[in-house]
Amino acid sequence: MDSKNLTSITEFILLGLTDDPQLQLLLFLVFLMIYMITFLANTGIIHLARKEPCLHTPMYFFLSNLSCVDLCCSSTVTPKMLVNFLTEKRVISFTGCATQVFFFVLFGATQIFLLAVMAYDRYVAICKPLRYPTIMTRRVCYQLVIGAYSGGFLNTIVHTSFTFTLPFCGSNIINHFYCDLLPLLALSCADTYKNEIEITIISIIQSTFSLSVILISYTFIIRTIMRIDSAQGRYKTFSTCASHFIVVILFFLPGLLMYVHPTSSNSKSKDKVIALFYTVVIPMLNPLIYSLRNKDVKQALRKIITCSHERKT
Repeated sequence: MDSKNLTSITEFILLGLTDDPQLQLLLFLVFLMIYMITFLANTGIIHLARKEPCLHTPMYFFLSNLSCVDLCCSSTVTPKMLVNFLTEKRVISFTGCATQVFFFVLFGATQIFLLAVMAYDRYVAICKPLRYPTIMTRRVCYQLVIGAYSGGFLNTIVHTSFTFTLPFCGSNIINHFYCDLLPLLALSCADTYKNEIEITIISIIQSTFSLSVILISYTFIIRTIMRIDSAQGRYKTFSTCASHFIVVILFFLPGLLMYVHPTSSNSKSKDKVIALFYTVVIPMLNPLIYSLRNKDVKQALRKIITCSHERKT
């Protein structure tokens, strides 16, 4: 297509989840509540991990980083979605769209690598307990977290640059509630086959790498747990990594369904539901799962509440 005939798009229109005004108001209230819980729960985990000496361990250092990524990922999508529920014209600028894609991919990819790091940490803690302090040193923990963020940054640089250097013309309507890669590719005037392959290949590579680390780690963990004589000992040991295992399942299933499939295999509405769960619900669930299932986190929370109550009285 001749570049002179291309229409320069300066903004996009997000179709959102529904056009029903009453349903929009209901969804606004529901997702506002979810976002408030997400914000309070994740900031609570970060605060506890920094304030309480009993939580100054590699496990909670990684957990606080996961909470930070969850909060940032949700904040990239949810506030704009809430505003769009209350406005008729759901517009996002070209630059705003690119920024949203950049940070969403950054935090999403970083979370994938962080989950692998947390699995490795549990492997060392359970399978090599005597060497744990010497292996998971402060320096190693920082290196692993920096590596996770670096992987996310490299991932988003590739995706964002490949997507937003494409020519966009004609329709500027995105059939989604936020700027995402595949809906954007549908608006390009160019052949996006290579871009779709690139998204799929990178998603498969990063998911395969992280899942391999997680599965190998848990294979050794389960083997170690099965060697413990008492049932109580086996339960106590496995409970230390059960929260992480649940979070892994909740994260990877919708993520794989959303990205690693041919574009024609799922309907747009199904993609939106998966994306909604992946971007809004999971960031709320992760800190709740760790808080409800983790004895140390609950004890630290009770301690802070008790101290706060004593100061008031």
